[in-house]
Amino acid sequence: MDRKTIFLLIFSVAILLVMLWFVGIDQVIDALKMANPLIIALAILTQVFTYFLYTLRWQILNKLTDKDVSIKELLPMVLVGLAVNNITPSGRGGGEPVRAYVLAKRKDYQFEETFATVVADRALDTFPFVVLAAITIAAMALYFNFDTWLLVVMVLAVIAIVIVLMVIIYMCINPGFGQRVDGWIIGLVRRFYKKNSEELEQKIHDAILGFQDTMKLLISNKKVMYYTVPLSFVIWVFEIIRVYLVFMSFGANVSLITIGEVFIVASLVGMIPLLPGGLGAIDGVMIIFYSAAGISSSVSAAATVVERLISFWMATIIGLVILPYYGSSVLDKVSASSSEEIEEAITDETSETDE
Repeated sequence: MDRKTIFLLIFSVAILLVMLWFVGIDQVIDALKMANPLIIALAILTQVFTYFLYTLRWQILNKLTDKDVSIKELLPMVLVGLAVNNITPSGRGGGEPVRAYVLAKRKDYQFEETFATVVADRALDTFPFVVLAAITIAAMALYFNFDTWLLVVMVLAVIAIVIVLMVIIYMCINPGFGQRVDGWIIGLVRRFYKKNSEELEQKIHDAILGFQDTMKLLISNKKVMYYTVPLSFVIWVFEIIRVYLVFMSFGANVSLITIGEVFIVASLVGMIPLLPGGLGAIDGVMIIFYSAAGISSSVSAAATVVERLISFWMATIIGLVILPYYGSSVLDKVSASSSEEIEEAITDETSETDE
């Protein structure tokens, strides 16, 4: 973990502490004492089951590309990916190259093929989110009195996510567009990377072709639509149920629909690549919106703290504990502050292996 990431984590925690101070630390502590530990335990079990569902979806995608990997092997990789996502300010995307690299390294697969399954997995996670976000924004516009600028920002954010998703899919089904992307990336390489440029260009070209072939296979397979798309919606439902259980443990009288709406908005904020895992920003949004929904600010803050301990810190701690098991080379890649640096490290290592 580099200094920049550590600084951002400390800054994010400081933001949360300031918000709790404004709410009233004593009131938050008193609210925490009211929580029902059995219901909180049920929320933790729900989160663990959600990890299993994430892993099951990735396993299905791997099997569709003739990669037979057990859930037992994939689950630690998923947790490592979640942990890296949480500690890198990259729009929750820093852990994806690491997850793909670990699978390629452990099972001797091509990185571009494993990366394609990870991208498909992320796209499947994004599809239900976009649907739920659109419904949430429409409901907020109709039933809540929010500033127009906030609604505009959320609409633009959803549109941006859809555009990125469509570009990735179009690149895979349209060879001509894929070649233009290939040429654009190689053009950047020629401008900024002079050392062994031709060798690196060939590796990028082969990687893009391998990525396209794998993505085409996944997109054209009907089992992706039959199994993984419904599973993706189920995963989001369990994410919302977890938050609902946390608020239930505090005896808060709030509907599941309200919980879902606030959770979707907070998740949208968390995708902005400013702070690690949206830490601080997500917490603040949840506290403000739940308080606006009629829940006392102390209970909103206490429930948010517990919910983030389960959804953010549990995966982060477990993933970082598992991480050294995969070796120092993976640790070097995680120390990179961006997915581009991770890619560069992977390329360098591949070059060394070829030599």
